[in-house]
Amino acid sequence: MQSDPLNDAMSTIKNAASVGKNECMIRPSSKLIGRVLKVMQEYGYINQFEFVEDGKAGVFKVRIQGKINDCGVIKPRYSVQKNDLEKFESRYLPAQDFGVLILTTTEGVVSHAKAKELGVGGKLLAYVY
Repeated sequence: MQSDPLNDAMSTIKNAASVGKNECMIRPSSKLIGRVLKVMQEYGYINQFEFVEDGKAGVFKVRIQGKINDCGVIKPRYSVQKNDLEKFESRYLPAQDFGVLILTTTEGVVSHAKAKELGVGGKLLAYVY
């Protein structure tokens, strides 16, 4: 039984990137995982991804760019105000302006830079650099 599908998805991507694979399959799929993959695609960490129906929950077929050093989920899912984002950037990312924090907001699943731009806070989901 899987307790956290997002964690499993991030681990699959990290493991595939570390051994040099350029493609991986993420199962089970969910809307949240799809939105996190979309943010990773916007920042160039993955090339493309597509949803493949398998008769169950579905599978995401992800093509990896090859420049992922580390990625993972943030547990517990801290609530973050727009003023506190820099504190969590220094905690989870290795350097300023290097990497992306992914959070869920009232505007959807966005990066920390987009959340600052929109002036909203939310809950931290994941990081990637």
